[in-house]
Amino acid sequence: MTDHEAAPSEAATPPEPDPAPRDAEQDAVDQAPGGLSDQDRAVLAFEARGWQRPGTKERAIREQLGFSPTRYYQLLGALLDDPAALRHDPVTVNRLRERREARRRAR
Repeated sequence: MTDHEAAPSEAATPPEPDPAPRDAEQDAVDQAPGGLSDQDRAVLAFEARGWQRPGTKERAIREQLGFSPTRYYQLLGALLDDPAALRHDPVTVNRLRERREARRRAR
């Protein structure tokens, strides 16, 4: 067989179909080291800063992260249960888990 001839198994194999369109957020998760997307790491870094006044924090969420406070807290809540987030920033995640648990006990 010469270099320009295809092997029989290669010629008989049909080309693979294009994969289905993927969600951009899922791509970010898949490509991020440790399983966290850039957005996830930004949320953790933002929360690690600590905030004295809620209004300031809500405004900063919109301006710096580009989404609503509601969406921010949804993402943050999911991150608290993510082992990759704990590996990435154990101090922040454990602090927030303790606060969440204290709120649950208070109910």
